[in-house]
Amino acid sequence: MKNRIRQLRTDRGWTQAALADLLDVSRQTVNALETGRYDPSLPLAFRLARVLGQPLEAIFYDEHHATPPAL
Repeated sequence: MKNRIRQLRTDRGWTQAALADLLDVSRQTVNALETGRYDPSLPLAFRLARVLGQPLEAIFYDEHHATPPAL
């Protein structure tokens, strides 16, 4: 699964640490999410959507079956 977490985070001027604080996870978790080394649990995915103010479909996409969502 691909995501736009890094783009959405940097668009807001947030560091990985700032997003981690908002999500109540470690900075390393945010880094792993952004680089695709870790797929979030459903509760974490919903927290990401809420914190970033985007629907899940605007954050996550399957690179093999869909084009990246437009922002």
